[in-house]
Amino acid sequence: MKKIFALPVMAALLSAWTGTAAHAAYSGAVSYDNCGCGVVDSCGPQSYTVMKKVSKTVYEQETVNATRMESQVVYEDKVITKNRIETETQYKDVSYTVNVPTYETKTGVRNYVVRKPVYETHTKEVPYTVQKPVYETHQKVINYTVMKPVYETHEKVINYTVRKPVQETRTKTVNYTVMKPVHETHSKVINYTVMNRVVENHERTVNYTVMVPVTETKERTVTSQVTTPVNYTKTITVNGGHWDTVTEEVAGPTVSKVVREAGSWSYDPCTCKCVYTPGACRTECVQCPPKTICKKVWVPTCEEKTINCVKYETSCVTKVIPYTVTKCVAECRSKVVPYTTCKMVPECRSKTVEYTTCRMVPECHSKEVCYTVCSYVCEPRSKTCTYTTCKMVPECRSKTCSYTTCKMVCEQRVKTCNYTTCRMVCENRSQEYSYKVCHMTTECRTKQVPVCVSKCVPYTCTVKVAKCVKVCVPYTYTRCVPRTVCEEVPVTVSCGCASSCDPCAGSNSSSSGLFGGRLKKIGSGLLGGGCGCAAPAASCGCGC
Repeated sequence: MKKIFALPVMAALLSAWTGTAAHAAYSGAVSYDNCGCGVVDSCGPQSYTVMKKVSKTVYEQETVNATRMESQVVYEDKVITKNRIETETQYKDVSYTVNVPTYETKTGVRNYVVRKPVYETHTKEVPYTVQKPVYETHQKVINYTVMKPVYETHEKVINYTVRKPVQETRTKTVNYTVMKPVHETHSKVINYTVMNRVVENHERTVNYTVMVPVTETKERTVTSQVTTPVNYTKTITVNGGHWDTVTEEVAGPTVSKVVREAGSWSYDPCTCKCVYTPGACRTECVQCPPKTICKKVWVPTCEEKTINCVKYETSCVTKVIPYTVTKCVAECRSKVVPYTTCKMVPECRSKTVEYTTCRMVPECHSKEVCYTVCSYVCEPRSKTCTYTTCKMVPECRSKTCSYTTCKMVCEQRVKTCNYTTCRMVCENRSQEYSYKVCHMTTECRTKQVPVCVSKCVPYTCTVKVAKCVKVCVPYTYTRCVPRTVCEEVPVTVSCGCASSCDPCAGSNSSSSGLFGGRLKKIGSGLLGGGCGCAAPAASCGCGC
């Protein structure tokens, strides 16, 4: 009885929840009235639109104030004492001996013989023969007559004269002069100076400065920077992609082709024949057939990834550090230093030197010289020459033609030839020449020699000493800070109804199927799902 009483109560609750729960899902943005899941015979729409919340990362610029350590160089003035060595130049007189050369110029006469050529020009007449052609023209009416060459060989004797050289050897006496050296030995006394070395010992007081180290303890403030790592995450876009094979049709290349035009036949009256004349050539551009090629095409893709990053923040820390400074203080001292000086004392000496002089004495000689004289003698000769004559023999054909005959006629001529003969004639000549004789003369001279003297001079100077100091300097930089923003995006969701328009219920006839399907629909509406079985997720995924 309790089960039968509960049936109408469940039916009332079912009808009440059907009307309210469907409109309450997704804040009333979606209605499930026409979903078609129930016992109604007609089917409704197959999809619906849902506003889904999506999270997106936005970067904002932020200005940050920080500090950094910088090193600065500070210069301090410091007075120090130094010593420098100054050099003073003094001069002293030194005597020395120099040998000065004295030159004397003398003159001599040299006799010699020169062979001088004498040229003579002669003239003579030479007879010679010239072959002169004589041409004759004939005309003859024949049936196509052609002249054929006929060659004949002849011989003739030619007289000519040859100049034959005849050489003759002769002898003559030639006088010449030879310069003969004569050596003589002499002696002379040479005075010279020798520098003797004299060494002396001395003492002097030298003032010098010693740097004595002095140690002091000081304190300094040091500012250092401390870097602290900070972890954060950011979303980046990664470029990817893949290769696709694409087939394309490419036009063929253009080829140049030579084409000859049609020729023509024409009659030639000279040869009594028809002659073929070929046509002109022209160049044409021909397109080759297209071809199919395959090529790779890159298809880019874009993906988002979340990575972990670390940034470092710096801060300044100040601390006091003790340190030790050592400085040098100048202290003047003196000491006795022995030193040695050396000076050169001149001493005059003399020695006897032997030397040799050479003079040239002329001496006359004679010798016999052989020479050759060449003369030309005329000698008559003769030779036999072979020559060929050409005679044209007619051949009968059916046309009238002209032909020419050629005869060679001998013609005597005379020409004048000039020739030169040479003979040598002796001629005596003389030439003056000059030569120098050198004598050495001793001469005493004096010169000043510089001597350098060094001395130590103290002086003071100011020096800038560099000191490095670290200073904390503030600065400002800009960084990007990520922030997550939620947006509502429309999403199309499929209803999931089958061809029976009631996927939620197994059968419309049974009461358990009717109430089971309605209860599932009510539960889905209450949880914010779709119509029927497949309920979409209601959360936006961003945790809002």
